[in-house]
Amino acid sequence: MKKLMIVFSMLWTLGPLMSYGQTKPKVMVMEIKAEIDPRMSRYVNLALDNAEKIEADYVIVEMDTYGGVLTDSKDIVDRILDLKVPIWVFINKDAASAGALISIACDSIYMASGATIGAATVVQGGTGEAAPDKYQSYMRSIMRSTAEHNGRDPRIAEGMVDERIAIDGITTEGSVITFTTKEALKYGYCEAQVSSIDDILQRNGVPDYELIRFEISSVEKVIAFFLNPFISGILILVILGGLYFELQTPGVGFPILASITALILYLVPYYLNGLAQNWEIIALFVGIILILLEVFVIPGFGVAGIAGIAMTVGSMVLIMVNNDFFNFEMVPVNDLIIASLAIFGGLTGGVVLLFVGGVRLSHSSFFKRISLTDTQAQSEGYTSNFNTGMDLVGKTGTAYTVLRPSGKIMIEGQIYDAFSRGDYIEKGDMVKVLEIEGSTLRVRKVTA
Repeated sequence: MKKLMIVFSMLWTLGPLMSYGQTKPKVMVMEIKAEIDPRMSRYVNLALDNAEKIEADYVIVEMDTYGGVLTDSKDIVDRILDLKVPIWVFINKDAASAGALISIACDSIYMASGATIGAATVVQGGTGEAAPDKYQSYMRSIMRSTAEHNGRDPRIAEGMVDERIAIDGITTEGSVITFTTKEALKYGYCEAQVSSIDDILQRNGVPDYELIRFEISSVEKVIAFFLNPFISGILILVILGGLYFELQTPGVGFPILASITALILYLVPYYLNGLAQNWEIIALFVGIILILLEVFVIPGFGVAGIAGIAMTVGSMVLIMVNNDFFNFEMVPVNDLIIASLAIFGGLTGGVVLLFVGGVRLSHSSFFKRISLTDTQAQSEGYTSNFNTGMDLVGKTGTAYTVLRPSGKIMIEGQIYDAFSRGDYIEKGDMVKVLEIEGSTLRVRKVTA
């Protein structure tokens, strides 16, 4: 019995080890093959969240980018440095600017033949000119600290940003550092030249593994779809059209529902991707409220209406670009142009829809089903005369109130709406009914 207990104890101890030996290491692969912007930052966050969720043993980044927004690059670097498992980058073509920074943040750098890394000078969006020195200084400090974190020469990292840095045998003053694969190997910015992810894993002693390629979910694909400026313009058109048709046919519900849905689809994707800031969304709603006040409360068209339109249009443009409040130094000019065209295109389409679509809607079968279009003619027995059948013409009474020229009169204890032929009649004066017009009586003053 004692021997049997010992056997069970040994099996219990060895069981997990045997199970562990049969489990393949999980390798998750993610791609950075586009501009570094809020969308890419969100993609990286989702990918690394997934790596933690599936308990990946290694993460490999396939890199091919010319860079992008500095702030989003810094967010990605911070997330990579916080990762608890090894993360390697495979540069199969280019890792320029922000791509170089992200690559240096990874634990190991592997490059394909013909690949490059470097040229991390910060440039102004759209112009391509070097950004002010405060941005260069910030980029140099990030590159230096990131390189030091992973045991790479920080002076070389700075030289990828600042053309004023000269390093003997590597670069002269007046040019930033960009390494080929062989140069990166020589100066410690590449662990090995490889041709595939399998080469990387073989070199690191991971011959048998489970490869998992990260792909965004269907919901994220839908969000990315609605980030398209053309789609944003269509959503703005639906927002305006829905509001207009709801005002034309109050109580129907469908137009205002379409308008609210379009507004949500417009705001949520930009908010989730970090483009739409809280203050921009607040400004949008304040602008809409000012327009509604101008239309329904404040007579005429003045400051409230103009301010409302300016805030609404301006906030919609700001929501679509990666600005820092009213600082647009790092926003590409093309992004501002595209956002402005999308907004004004949607507004123009909305105006056309109001004039053209409004007429067509009023003659459509759908509009006839939800609205009253029949004419209630007097010849068909319809009348607004509440006094029909009452023999009041010729009768006399007294002015119950002052008639100037409208008011009320009393005849045989009953009060009626009445109006005079133009002269004022004081309360208590004698009046005579001349005619019944609709729901009121036309009277004149009876003189002595």
